[in-house]
Amino acid sequence: MAEKTLTRMDLSEAVFREVGLSRNESAQLVESVLEHLSDALVRGEQVKVSSFGTFSVRDKSARVGRNPKTGEEVPINPRRVLTFRPSHLMKERVAEGNKS
Repeated sequence: MAEKTLTRMDLSEAVFREVGLSRNESAQLVESVLEHLSDALVRGEQVKVSSFGTFSVRDKSARVGRNPKTGEEVPINPRRVLTFRPSHLMKERVAEGNKS
């Protein structure tokens, strides 16, 4: 499997090629979409992208963890974490890619 990373520049280049906006407008569009997504997540809203998946923020409570090297107990502070749940279509598409 290729170790390629999809970047913002790659996304804006794809918008440029597919939609026909200028490169600058394509980059602004990608930035705007990503900003809207992240703002909604910061507010604690769920972001559902049809046929792709759902992003949501989850609150994790404080707990006691353990340092695996020393066995020492360490408190883990409460925090918010970002979760992603892929759609069934995305799961199927990825699984098909594994067969190639």
